[in-house]
Amino acid sequence: MDTREALGSWIDGPKAAAEKMGADFGHRGERLGLPRTGPGSMAGPGRRLGALFVDGWLVNLVAYGLIAAGDVGSANMWSLPLFYAVTALFLATTGTTVGKRLFGMRVVRLDGSRATIPQVLLRTLLLCLVVPAVVWDRDSRGLHDKAVGTVEVRI
Repeated sequence: MDTREALGSWIDGPKAAAEKMGADFGHRGERLGLPRTGPGSMAGPGRRLGALFVDGWLVNLVAYGLIAAGDVGSANMWSLPLFYAVTALFLATTGTTVGKRLFGMRVVRLDGSRATIPQVLLRTLLLCLVVPAVVWDRDSRGLHDKAVGTVEVRI
């Protein structure tokens, strides 16, 4: 006879039920060989979303104030292309954006070296498409990172 514990609770979710049965998922980034905490560890979703918000806000501010001269409709048209250009430029040259730097992150390849320009361009394009960025694996790594072989780590 099955018990309720074998099925898990809908409140706990499937991961908690699997952990109760003895499954070990390890820490985020363990499968990639990253440390649990500290520099070089995988950045959490909260940091990544915060950095994305800061970068988006700064780009919208530039689009509204400098490019569109106060016209909201024109600023909205310029925001996404400007976000792509600024993000790709910063990631290709420094490995981080303003928001990522504020939150203590950078984008690197899986071997720890700087991402190449084609990787950065494709990663940023997939980020702008939104869907690949919101589909995560169990390490909370988005499809846009998986597609190009990069990861966001803490500085």
